[in-house]
Order: sequence, then C-alpha cells, then structure tokens
Amino acid sequence: MILHFATSAYSQVLEPKLRCKYFCRKLEISILADMVATSLISSIDHICFRKYPQVDYKMNLKKAFDNKIAIVTGAGMGLGLALSTELAALGAKVIIADIDFQAASRAAETITSRDGKARASRLDVSNKEEVFDLVDSTVHEYGHLDYMFNNAGIAIGGDARDLSMDQWQHMLDVDLQGVIYGTLASYSIMVKQGFGHIVNTSSATGLVPQPGNAPYCTSKFGVVGLSLSLRYEGADLGVRVSVVCPGNVRTSMYQNMTVVNVRLEEFLSSVYRRKEVEATDAAQIILKGVARNHSIIIFPASVRWIWRLYRISPDLLNRGLRNHIRDFRKYRKAS
Repeated sequence: MILHFATSAYSQVLEPKLRCKYFCRKLEISILADMVATSLISSIDHICFRKYPQVDYKMNLKKAFDNKIAIVTGAGMGLGLALSTELAALGAKVIIADIDFQAASRAAETITSRDGKARASRLDVSNKEEVFDLVDSTVHEYGHLDYMFNNAGIAIGGDARDLSMDQWQHMLDVDLQGVIYGTLASYSIMVKQGFGHIVNTSSATGLVPQPGNAPYCTSKFGVVGLSLSLRYEGADLGVRVSVVCPGNVRTSMYQNMTVVNVRLEEFLSSVYRRKEVEATDAAQIILKGVARNHSIIIFPASVRWIWRLYRISPDLLNRGLRNHIRDFRKYRKAS
C-alpha cells in the first residue's frame, strides 16, 4: 500500500516532466527531420532527371510491349501523348483516346508517320457508355486487350471554401470516376482472357495531402486505393494493376487548369515549386515500372522521400503543410 502510494506520488511529480521531455524530444526530431528532408530532397532530385540510354531502354522493354494492344486515355497531349509515342516506338498498337479528337488525330498521324501503329478515338472518360464501348470495340477489332492506361485528368485548384459543388463534381467525374470506368471496363475483359495490365495515373498528391488542391487530392487518393485493392484481387486471375504517382511533369495541364479566387500564376508559384520532369522522361520511367510490374510507380526521388517520411510519421510534415496553405492564402482574394 505504501509502495503503491509512493509510486503514484512519484509518477505524479515525474509525469509532467516526462511529457515535457517527450514533447521537446519530438519537436527536436521533427525539426531535424524537416532539415534533413529539405537537404536530402534538394541533393537527390537531379537523379531522376537523368535520361535513360535509348538503346538499353528499348532493348529491355521491347518484349513487354512489342505487338501489344494498348488504350491510352488523355493521349492527345502531355503525359498521355508521351506514353503513346513511347509505346508505339516499342512496337505496341496504340488507341489514342482523348476528348479532343483533333489532338488525338494529330498524335496518331505523328506516330504513324514514324512507322508506328496508332489510331485516334474521341473519348469522354466521364461518360461510362463511351468508355465501355471503346474497350469493347477494341477487343472486337484486335481480339484482346493487353494494356489499359487510365491517364486522362483535369485539375481544379483553390481554397476548399471557394469551390462550388459543381466544380467538385466535375473533378471527381473525370479524375476518379473516369478511372473507375476505364478500370472496370478493362478488368472484366482481362479476367475473361486471363491476362492484361491496368495502369492508372494518380499523383504524388494521391499519397501525401496537398492543401489548396483538395478536389484533385481527393480523386488521386481514390485512384491509389482503387488500384492497390484491385491489384490483389486480380493477382490470381492473371490481371496486373499498377498506379503511377509522379511529382510535377511538364505538361500543359497546369497552364490550362481552373483556379478559383487566385490568379493562376500565383497559384502555380505557391503550389508547384519543384523542378518538373519532362513528359518523355516520365513516360519512360512509367513504362519501365509497368514492365517490372511495380505496384506503385513513384518519381522523382524527392517524391519518394517525402512519401517515406509521411508514412513513418505524418506529423513530420505538419509544419510544412500548414505553411503551404498559409503561403497560398496570401494570394487569395477576399470574398
């Protein structure tokens, strides 16, 4: 009894000190991790921008993609165009699907002029019937489907309180629902044929939160969850599923995105500060990961390290994320 009382009294005196010591230690670790991460990210970022030797790259991937049938959505420009071009160069027959049929046609003409195999198709990925019809018609024409790249996407940014429900819905219809349609349409076909690979484009913001970009972040987190869940379901059925989570890729998407209550230039300067990966380099990294059947294809190195830190302890990024939205709100127009 006396021992219990003495222990209890001692713990009452000691516990606040321990809590204070624990808090200070945690703060030290957080600050140190922040400093190390910043230094590490800046020092290794250049690694992912080295170009792959073209001869080795094509020799290694030729077997994976030669004479394969691939659908690429959002393929009229940007990353989708780069993926289609690389796939065709590796011998694949590519269906270039895009809501902008003229852009898709130009892309197909460019590829065929280089002796590649491609055809254009107009596709609104937010329309379920159009997505399923494209997959069905492709299988009817070629007899099977080897790859489905669900790459189409849009971006709508801004403080969540400034965004309308229609803007949220449009974002989710294209970036999440469009991927769901493409995934399910191709998955059912691939299960029946006993093979195939679905590749869904998410983002670094599908792994780590990004304040000021909540609708985009919501859809990309959903794409990661869908892809990883279905990967395990499809494994014993012969269907592979990979998800792509890149950092900033140099495309026109950012210049064409909708930003609410903030000037686009100010939004981009506050949100997208890191170096961009060229679309061709990004496509090569993706196809290399697909050929190796990677579950998550993350690049550049800075994104991988940020993701690892976030997985270890989300609290480590708290200060940076809070500062991020505070910096963003400096440009927000008062409503």
